[in-house]
Amino acid sequence: MTPSSASEPDPASVDVVLPCLDEAEALPWVLERIPRGWRALVVDNGSTDGSAAVARALGATVVREERRGFGAACHAGLTAATAEVVCFCDCDASLDPSDLVPFVDRVRSGEADLVLGRRRPQGRGAWPAHARAGNLALSHLLRRRTGLRLHDLGPLRAARREPLLTLGLTDRRSGYPLQMVVRASDLGWRVAEYDVPYRPRTGASKVTGTWRGTWQAVRDMSRVLSEREEARV
Repeated sequence: MTPSSASEPDPASVDVVLPCLDEAEALPWVLERIPRGWRALVVDNGSTDGSAAVARALGATVVREERRGFGAACHAGLTAATAEVVCFCDCDASLDPSDLVPFVDRVRSGEADLVLGRRRPQGRGAWPAHARAGNLALSHLLRRRTGLRLHDLGPLRAARREPLLTLGLTDRRSGYPLQMVVRASDLGWRVAEYDVPYRPRTGASKVTGTWRGTWQAVRDMSRVLSEREEARV
């Protein structure tokens, strides 16, 4: 199969999952950058700022997930998706969903089973020191656990929907993105990295904006790294 053209995405074949908690200010910027013909699935995870209404007004499909947690929102989006390829992107304007086009091309062409975005900070404040330190430590632990020489565990990613569902992901907090990589590696998936710009987010971070939030995320992910294939539910 040859990669699709970046200028002409295959209609109705890509769903972009956007976990959302109080991102009304960032949504217009994010949604206007969804590639033509792709569907935006905004997963409202208990917003109180009218994010769901903003998303609907801008043409996105809104999925409601009452259980709080980044993983809960991501998985709700995955189970609601119907497209062949599913992408994930933060909804805070730190990442541009249009950067996912080459990710999808690599998945469709068979070059990779899971493509991750390696974040490259653009400007001051894009990636706080404590968040970068936590990511570096986890990347090192991931290499020891799986042998994958990845540099980032960022949220921008793409894979085929059906194989993703077979991973049986169970984490519903900050460990969800890492669990996806660990279980994919255990099954022999080809995992690739792709450089992407990383901008200062709009609004306050719910996870890595503080040392406490970063520490909680590291704890969640460390728990995921301790799991073994035979321990899956």
